[in-house]
Parts: sequence; structure tokens; C-alpha cells
Amino acid sequence: MAPIRNDKEPRFLGTAAPSRAALVSPLSLARWLLFLIFAAGIYFFHGFLVPVLAASVIAFASWPIYRRLLKALGGNRALGASLAIFLIVVGLVIPISYAASYALTEIREWLAWALEMNRNGAATPEWIARLPGIGEWLDQQWSEHIGPPGAIGHLIYLVSGANFGNIYRGVLAAGGSAFHGFLTMLFLLITLFFIYLDGEGFVAKMDRLGERIFPMRWERLSRVVPATISSTVTGMTLIAIGEGLVLGTAYWLAGVPSPVTLGVITGLMAMIPGGAPLSFTLVSLYLVSSGSTFAGIALFLWGSIELFIVDKTLRPKLVGGPIKLPFLPTFFGLIGGVKTMGLLGLFIGPVLMALLVAIWREWLRELEMIDVRTDTLVTDADLEAPVGAPERPALTRAGSRHSEIEQV
Repeated sequence: MAPIRNDKEPRFLGTAAPSRAALVSPLSLARWLLFLIFAAGIYFFHGFLVPVLAASVIAFASWPIYRRLLKALGGNRALGASLAIFLIVVGLVIPISYAASYALTEIREWLAWALEMNRNGAATPEWIARLPGIGEWLDQQWSEHIGPPGAIGHLIYLVSGANFGNIYRGVLAAGGSAFHGFLTMLFLLITLFFIYLDGEGFVAKMDRLGERIFPMRWERLSRVVPATISSTVTGMTLIAIGEGLVLGTAYWLAGVPSPVTLGVITGLMAMIPGGAPLSFTLVSLYLVSSGSTFAGIALFLWGSIELFIVDKTLRPKLVGGPIKLPFLPTFFGLIGGVKTMGLLGLFIGPVLMALLVAIWREWLRELEMIDVRTDTLVTDADLEAPVGAPERPALTRAGSRHSEIEQV
């Protein structure tokens, strides 16, 4: 067949060559184009990644409650999504924002006191020197390493490499980022509204895509992932907020200085296994050492009873059992989440670590099931062998697993 020429438009590079195979297949080109578009979308919209992740986590955790609300409203999705957002704003966003703002004010007062003490020096507080057993040793360490002028700044520089004055100015400037936090929260609520509005359709599409990508595992993963997210958020984050609120109120009633900040710290520590008992125990020791013996003992008893009630009654009802997340992944999830994503990382970090642990356990469970099935196949083959038949060569576990995978 003669090559087709276009005589109407002259070519500057000579006669056109016959058509040949494409250098890049259309399918490969389409895949690369899709990848580039996806990468460009992530690059331009990476600033919205944190609020979108936080909204997804909150939606996963609150979806059963939202479905009950939707059923009570007769299936009106727009009204249900609007009412759910209103309840979240009134019940969570406003109280947490107020507590964070008040705690930031108290932290500024702490830093101002520490800056003054770093400038002029200070003697050991009486409540530290009165601590039973270790008070004398702490008094000596305070006099040597904290009491002299400039000692606090030197310690901070040794630990973090930062100047104490820069840290103080950074905390003072933290209020300037309130507008950025407001925008992040606004984007989170908008995203959460549309997830509530169109969530079921999106989940159906994700199921179709997941079945194509993970045909053998998607059915179980699609049940493990939502359950893990709901358990982590409900069993760690919401209960930690409740413990911080209850114990912070107890601090205020006991006359502890800066009860809001200590309540926030207790809530953060409650997300780590053993953190809440450590927090109210230290505050109780402070009260006893400062002369308020009755208040310290009462606070310790109140914290112990509250923790027992939460762990034995409230947590199992909300979660269906304790969350068996190891200490190290929980700690890394909290610290890494705050470091990379800010305050919202407190919600996202532990959830991501819980998902990693859940997927890891699922892989181990699959391996154990394969091992059990392999042992069963080998045992059945030995039992079915006829009497007097030549002995079969030993089937190794690796070989049997390989043959099983080939059969699948």
C-alpha cells in the first residue's frame, strides 16, 4: 500500500515516512497521563489533605450515629448532614477551641514566670522539698541545675538546641495562627458535610474499586478498616477528651493552679496507655506536698474511681472491648501526628498507626491460616495413603504453600 501524502501542506523535513508502530503504547501513555494528573492534583491541593483526612476519620467514627439521626429525620440527607455538623460544632469544636485558647493563656503565664526565674534565679519551691523520700534530693538538684540565674535557658538549649527567648516569642505568636486554624476547621466542616451528604455513594464506588485491586482481601479489609477507625477514635480520642474534662473539673475543685492547662495535658496523656493515672497521681502528690493533704487524697481517689468506671463500663459499651494497640505505635502516632499535622494530628496520627497495626495483624492471620491449612493437607495426604504403598517424599511447608497458591 502506497504511503498517504498530503500535497496541500508542504513538509519542511522531506517526504513523510510510512506509518510505523507507536513508540509508546496508548495504554501506557494513558496510565502515565493519569499518574501525572493525580500527582499534580496532590501537589496543588496538599494543603487540604489534613482537614480532608480529619473529616474522613470523624465521618467513619460517627457514621453509625449519623445513620440513626438520618433515620429519625425520615431520610432527609441535607437536613441530617446540617444537623450533624451543628451538633459537632456545638458539642466539640466550640468547647475544645475555648479550652485550647484558655490553656494557651495559662501557658503564656507559665513561660513568663519561667523567663523571670531564668533571669533572676529562684529557690526550690516548698512543695518540691517536702516530697517524701525524694524531696531532699530534688532540692539539691534544683539548687544546682535550675535555681541559678540563666540555668533554665541553659537546660533548654542542651535538650532542644533552641533559645528560651525564641520559644517564649513563638508561644506569644501562636495566637497569630488562629486565623489559619479557623480556615482549617472551616474546610474540615465543609468536607464533613459533603461526606455525610454523599457518603454512601462514595463508599459504593470505593467497594467496586477495592474489589478490583484486592479481590481476595477487600471483603475483610472493608470491615476491619471502619471498625479500627471507629474503635480508635471512640476508645481513645473521645474518652480522652472526657477524662480531661472530668479530671480538669476535679483539679479546679481541688484548688490546683492552672486547672484548664492541666486538664488539657491530662486529656492528651489519657490517649497513651497509663498516661491518665500518671497525670492525676502527680497532681495529687503536688497537693499533698503543698499542704492540702485532704484535697490530694480526694483527688487521687476520684481519679482512680473515674478511671475504673471508664475502663470497666463505658469503654466496653462504646468500643465493644479494649483497644489492644501497643504503647509504642500509640506514642509514635500522637507525636508524629502533632509534628506533621498540628493539632488535628492528635486524631489522625493514632488512627493511621491503628490501621497499620490492624493490617499487620491481618497479614499475620492470613499466614497462620495458610500454615494451618498446609498442615491439614499434609496430614490428610498421609492418612489417605494405601497400606504398603511407597512412602511419599516429605512435602515441605514452603512447597505445600507454593502449590496451594498455584491452585488458588
